Amino acid sequence: MSNWAAVLAGGSGTRFWPLSTSLKPKQMLRLSGEKSLLAATVDRLEGLIAAERVLIITGRRLVNETRDILPDLPEENILAEPRAASTAPALVWATSVAAARDPSARVLSLHADWHVGDDPLFRETAAEAMEVAERFDKLVTVGVVPTRPDPGYGYIQPGKPLGGNASEVARFIEKPDVATAATLIEAGSLWNSGMFAWTATRFLAETKATAPEISPHLGKLEHNDVDAFFESVTPIAVDVSHFERSNEVACIPGRFPWDDVGTWAALSRVRKMDDSDNVLVGTSFQRGSDGCVAWSDDGAVVIDGVSDLVVVQANGVTLVTTKERCTALKDLLDVLPPEIRSLPQ
Repeated sequence: MSNWAAVLAGGSGTRFWPLSTSLKPKQMLRLSGEKSLLAATVDRLEGLIAAERVLIITGRRLVNETRDILPDLPEENILAEPRAASTAPALVWATSVAAARDPSARVLSLHADWHVGDDPLFRETAAEAMEVAERFDKLVTVGVVPTRPDPGYGYIQPGKPLGGNASEVARFIEKPDVATAATLIEAGSLWNSGMFAWTATRFLAETKATAPEISPHLGKLEHNDVDAFFESVTPIAVDVSHFERSNEVACIPGRFPWDDVGTWAALSRVRKMDDSDNVLVGTSFQRGSDGCVAWSDDGAVVIDGVSDLVVVQANGVTLVTTKERCTALKDLLDVLPPEIRSLPQ
């Protein structure tokens, strides 16, 4: 049985506006270091999953940029969705591709836009997840051990032990408030990272059993009619279609440092800070400021005597907001005039 990876690498480019665009969303940016998040994701798999078994699921408009970032990946391993239909149809397609090439495939599903602070520990956990998926014939979710009661994450409550580090899942809790999150953590709950593992056989069986939004259309994939498959399915997240509905779900803890880098404020967790807890990228300078993020992509940014601000200059636009408000960046984009919102591509 061989290991495969299905890497979700789509996106609309809103979370890190104005640096990100529809043609260069978050995973293609060097947000946490010298490499793009996508390149770092694939590099992280080295030694665990061979390049010829790494599948990248992305949008058609992003294929060229993806190839530029991953020149060593086989061209046929970049799977371009005809339309965005959330994660479940994408992962059903990728798992079907893996199964067609290797009926005994074990698949690791992950997102291309995470920051991971310990690659060897990540690989150790990923290998364990795939082994548990095969050993217990389960869909496996990796729950990251929380470092704070974050209301922006979903949580997993482990249930009955299965053996080793594996447990059944008692329930999933979606984005609780801070007080509830703290209580969940105290009781041993984990962050729902969105990192999964399964055998292709089990995943496709559960698709037929639990995902009526997708299962009637599997024959289209068997006939390699990907366009018709995506035209026919109802968009749905794999968390809902499979993990929340299936009785064949297990979890293991992941103890590697992990962040989904969901907002500009997250850079304070994944980038080096100065002595006043500022993150300064590009031609940026601060005086008497603390807890700020200043990012200059095409000019200079100077902050003076301010706290907890996010200041970004990119693509001819300057954004000034607070760390708190940057979580609602999509709402801002919805009300911006088109001439400001639509950046040069």
